[in-house]
Amino acid sequence: MQIPIKRSIDRVPGGMMVVPLLVGALIATFLPGTPQFFGSFTSALFSGALTILAVFYVCMGASIEFRATPYILKKGGTLFVVKTAVAVVLGIVFGHLLGEAPVPSGVFAGVSTLAIVAALNDTNGGLYMALMGQYGRPRDVGAYTIMSLESGPFLTMVTLGVAGLSAFPWQTLVGSILPLAVGMVLGNLDRDMKAFLGRAIPVMIPFFAFALGTGLNLGRIWQAGLLGLGLGVAVVAITGIPLFFADRATGGTGVAGVAAASTAGNAAAVPAIVAAANPAYAASAASATVLVAAAVVVTSILVPILTAWTAKRFGDPVAEPTTAVEAPEWAH
Repeated sequence: MQIPIKRSIDRVPGGMMVVPLLVGALIATFLPGTPQFFGSFTSALFSGALTILAVFYVCMGASIEFRATPYILKKGGTLFVVKTAVAVVLGIVFGHLLGEAPVPSGVFAGVSTLAIVAALNDTNGGLYMALMGQYGRPRDVGAYTIMSLESGPFLTMVTLGVAGLSAFPWQTLVGSILPLAVGMVLGNLDRDMKAFLGRAIPVMIPFFAFALGTGLNLGRIWQAGLLGLGLGVAVVAITGIPLFFADRATGGTGVAGVAAASTAGNAAAVPAIVAAANPAYAASAASATVLVAAAVVVTSILVPILTAWTAKRFGDPVAEPTTAVEAPEWAH
């Protein structure tokens, strides 16, 4: 008898990230002594998020092409710069209001500059490419080649530094992007290495998601869920509008801009990495992870709806023929 476990998880937006993360959080909340009880490899699985993520970024880097057409550079570069600029501006604003620590109490308890910046800085590449395959031009899919540079903690660390918060030593900044860069070099020098490493990307997602989840306590999940809903809506609104106009300014219809107004599942891993690099953010990491994970789900639902509406309202009737594009699972 076969049970459709993977298909069931895939029905959940960002499921391969969100479901294992919630499983880990449930164990941490109701069976907190599990890793100590079993020890050995089981215990290592509960605490190995950063190690798994390091390997993940090497493999993901291998899938990023150095070469890109002028159109891809123009389109992807524009969307990349605009979304990053929005994160920097909000990072500066909330950095002055909140500092490194989360809001300690009240309706907005748990909200932090780290959560806001992490949610804004990383686009759901799989969702973007799938939507472009359906509603956009085939070459718009390739724009994610540039946008994929958002992946990982590097930009979030830079943004927090620009915002005037606790900075990171240059060695830490280089170290945060080095695994990705090594992967890019390997993948572009050898196609066989690119294919070999690329196959491992989707497999690692549920493992580092589970390890991240084991560091969460669901005691405040209701409040975090409501705030996460608000954060997800804010990501779509605050980034979607400037991205829409930026896309149109570069000759697009605005569809690609709206399709990029999402949060990647990978972004949920960023708060823990940032906190590990700088203890000043340790108090924010747990609540930020929950908030960003909620934003992943919310944006995964809202962005396809808004992209379809934008394509119907503003889509170019003489656009290039579209083709179905299968989105890589790692980009979710």
